[in-house]
Amino acid sequence: MKAFITITFLCTLLNLNLCAQPIKPDSALIKEIGNMFKDDQFWRKEYIKVNKKEKSDYDQETIEKGWKTSDSINELKAKVIINKYGYPGYDLVGEISDDFWAIIQHCDDDVPFQEHVLSLMKIQIAKSNASKEKYAYLADRILVNKNQKQIYGTQLQRDKTGKFYPFPLKYPKEVNKLRKKVGLGPLEEYVKSFGL
Repeated sequence: MKAFITITFLCTLLNLNLCAQPIKPDSALIKEIGNMFKDDQFWRKEYIKVNKKEKSDYDQETIEKGWKTSDSINELKAKVIINKYGYPGYDLVGEISDDFWAIIQHCDDDVPFQEHVLSLMKIQIAKSNASKEKYAYLADRILVNKNQKQIYGTQLQRDKTGKFYPFPLKYPKEVNKLRKKVGLGPLEEYVKSFGL
């Protein structure tokens, strides 16, 4: 009986060690997400240039078309990644995990997909393997996309004068406490950072 218990204990210990093997960073996936993020940001940067009356090699129509095409392609690639890996956390892709979040943030034409990714992010956050701040941004983005009140105040809109202000808040009196829990600074400072 003692031998059986000892063997069982050793097998359990070996299984735990096998399960505890660290995930090796996936260099091909890191490169792919990096390229997707470059595409994601390219047209957005050109859009900002045009709106600031800075020199751009593209007109507004070309920028908007490029932006839409880039987002569509990235969304398809992101779905393949999610289906294969789940949400790519820090253990798999390092800090570029936050760049992947940005790509998901821009999949506004498929809110159910964003919701699915949010649930996968939550699992990774429980393991300290994804960003709580980015989770808050995506959670708010989904709520705003569904015409619901946001929680953390991360999604802003502009009035006719160009002044930024948050989309409606679910808990306006608690917003800064909620922001602090996920590592975000006060809402007033966040809004002010947009130039006001």
